[in-house]
Amino acid sequence: MRFTKEIDRLKRVEGQARGVIRMMEDERYCVDILQQISAMEAALRATRTRVLAIHAQACVAEAIESGDKEAQRVKFAELAELFGKMGH
Repeated sequence: MRFTKEIDRLKRVEGQARGVIRMMEDERYCVDILQQISAMEAALRATRTRVLAIHAQACVAEAIESGDKEAQRVKFAELAELFGKMGH
């Protein structure tokens, strides 16, 4: 499976989210909660970057190698849209 590491990372984020919920329920110190949320965000950003790299290495490369100009345009448009969304 090509997303094994990413799935593992997301499972850790899932566990962190449950931990943050418990922290909030226990009314823990806000700074501690925010630190955990920041760690989750960093893990999600890293996962997003890796999935984008996998897409570029597999799907986009396949379109380039195929020589199909329309497929290439579609894949590059997808990448441009994804990069635009990543900035927000």
